[in-house]
Amino acid sequence: MENDSEPSEEEKNKWINNPDNWIWGLFYYNPKDKRLFPPKRIKEFGYTTNFANPNSVFAIIILIVILTVVGRHMH
Repeated sequence: MENDSEPSEEEKNKWINNPDNWIWGLFYYNPKDKRLFPPKRIKEFGYTTNFANPNSVFAIIILIVILTVVGRHMH
């Protein structure tokens, strides 16, 4: 039986610090982590995208489109 409870902060920290969850050390990819934007390895540096979560990838694409449209209208 699968455990659907929220993982502990300790578990989430293990995920972030596990090099196996980072592609080329740059891109966070962890299907177990349901967060869209988990903190970076060094939390003071902000957040990153969980590329294993399709919703976070979709959010990044929408953000890029919005920034592109706004940028083109600034001229």
